[in-house]
Amino acid sequence: MTPTEPLHRRTFLTLGVLATTAFASEGVSAWLRRVAAAVRPLQNGGDDPPVPNEIVAKIIKDRVGDRTIQRGHVTLDMPDMAEDGRIVPTVIESDLPMTDGQYVKSVLLIVDHNPDPLVAAYHFTPAIGPLALSTRIKMKRTTWVRAIVETSTGEVWADYKKVETTLNGCG
Repeated sequence: MTPTEPLHRRTFLTLGVLATTAFASEGVSAWLRRVAAAVRPLQNGGDDPPVPNEIVAKIIKDRVGDRTIQRGHVTLDMPDMAEDGRIVPTVIESDLPMTDGQYVKSVLLIVDHNPDPLVAAYHFTPAIGPLALSTRIKMKRTTWVRAIVETSTGEVWADYKKVETTLNGCG
């Protein structure tokens, strides 16, 4: 085929598929490398995010005391990128039992760099059944979000998520 020859539809489509396949395979492999690098620290126990300031440290100290915060049994589901910090969907779930002998007593939702980091505190009884709550929160800027769960037996569990925001939701 020369530059002056017309490009037939079938040839054009074949070239498009080949180019897309080549681009996609390179793009997918690069994406898989990034995912593997991000997941690797979590598989090895991943470190908890650092406490960013005295306000968050005081909230955690007042509510948790000297108890160890363990990772697990709690899932904090939020978007990686919140396009609007005024309405960030947040789902907190737990697989901990909800019986009279052991149940989730409270859930704290902390947004590290908000003007008031303690966004919500929920208190429960075993009557609610499995813990699954959904809400929307405001976020000032890109920061860590913490879901901390306390059980009736005194255990403390948590999950963390770093969420990027593109629009300030705290005015």
